[in-house]
Amino acid sequence: MLESADAESTASRPTSARERAQHLLSTRTRRLFLQVGLPWAAALVVGLVSVLYTNWSTDVYGTFVRWITPHWWLALILTPGLTVIGVFLTRRWFYGSEGSGIPQVIAAIHAPRDEEDLLMQRLFGLRVIFGKLGLSLLGLLGGLSLGREGPTVHIGAAIMAETRRFYPHRSPRLERQLLIAGAAAGLSGAFNTPLAGVVFAIEEVARNFESRTNGTMITAVVFAGLTSLALAGNYLYFGQLNVSGSLHLIFALPVIVAAVVCGLLGAAFNLAVLRWTRWMPKPLRTLKLERPLWYALLSGLVIAAIGISTRGQTWGSGYDQARALLNGTAPLSQTFGVTKWASLVITYLAGLPGGLFSPSLSIGAGIAQWVHMLFSWTSMAAVIALCMTGYLAAVTQSPITSFVIVMEMTNGSVMVIPMMATAVISARIARLFTPPLYETLAEQKYFDYQPPREARLPKAGTSARPGTGAGAPPGGELAIEDRGTSAQP
Repeated sequence: MLESADAESTASRPTSARERAQHLLSTRTRRLFLQVGLPWAAALVVGLVSVLYTNWSTDVYGTFVRWITPHWWLALILTPGLTVIGVFLTRRWFYGSEGSGIPQVIAAIHAPRDEEDLLMQRLFGLRVIFGKLGLSLLGLLGGLSLGREGPTVHIGAAIMAETRRFYPHRSPRLERQLLIAGAAAGLSGAFNTPLAGVVFAIEEVARNFESRTNGTMITAVVFAGLTSLALAGNYLYFGQLNVSGSLHLIFALPVIVAAVVCGLLGAAFNLAVLRWTRWMPKPLRTLKLERPLWYALLSGLVIAAIGISTRGQTWGSGYDQARALLNGTAPLSQTFGVTKWASLVITYLAGLPGGLFSPSLSIGAGIAQWVHMLFSWTSMAAVIALCMTGYLAAVTQSPITSFVIVMEMTNGSVMVIPMMATAVISARIARLFTPPLYETLAEQKYFDYQPPREARLPKAGTSARPGTGAGAPPGGELAIEDRGTSAQP
């Protein structure tokens, strides 16, 4: 499980049998607390925050819908206004909380560390946790195309990372274990998909399999999941997938078409986000770089205009639209896939905290309408499951995570082989045109991270003291040593 070591002073070693027994009991209690009690408690907190965040997100977006339903023009005020406020607060006080949050976790795990460990200070801690929660909810209150899953990953990792200050000898390896465990627990709690949380942490975040780290991770997923089950119940995120009839060999045709279309559109999204300096007109590029608040205002106006023109289909995470289409209760416009795609690109480039998973899944559902027009003889629900899997795999280039997460969301085990094939093909097609999104964003933005010019940074020396601050360096110890009373499993 978690690694630590207890450094005991030789001057205070017990001499009598009673003192030795008390010392042994105290040492074992401390080791048990570090090994078991602390990570389990942190995982429970991650699960609790995930459930609360889910409820808050639903309530906030519902408030936005209630406000604009009788007065559509109100979106032209709310959406750009809250976008500007959110970008201002993010850049001024909550830097490091912008975007999905998954690139920040990847950077903290894989980026080179400096002596003062500034990356952990600037990308994690209570400041970032509250900023991620509050500003993403602010974006949903403005109807922006944001998901809560990436932020939940970031928040989960930050909560677990906060426990590192309790360990007497901290190291990058300990922080890595905590970050990976928190990320897995966060995704598991966000979707009620424990298996997908484990797979995501291994495939996307850690990029390898390590038994010691994975033991901590699975424990965190279990306790976060138990909290979610206790508070929210055992639910399916998108409901039960109902596929009528059996799947024959001819079903390979919609699999191939869905994989190609989703792979190309997913690659286009990644290129739009990663290469915006190449395709964006120079006036807009200058506005984004030099006048970010004016750019946020313009972005909010465009998002509001798209939402009004689609009668509200592109606002929010897209969860309601995708679920309604999957359950056959409400068809979407044939242009939904394109308009939601554009709204997500504009929202993400504005720079507010917010995730991509739910919006990407809804885009996949919109693409399914096109594919189903070509193969109307097959089940619409089956094609939606294929396209949600394919588009998410193309964007993240994590095919295993993509088909596992959709399978768990819909209880779609009957579709597991077609979804696996779609995910692998889509990811391969996307990789022909663009590198992995989260990994590239981590390298571009956070490996050598510098906060915005207007950011209010802590005074020199106030946050770099050992044992203090959200990102304090590990108490002068750069490696964990075994000194006979370590908290290793």
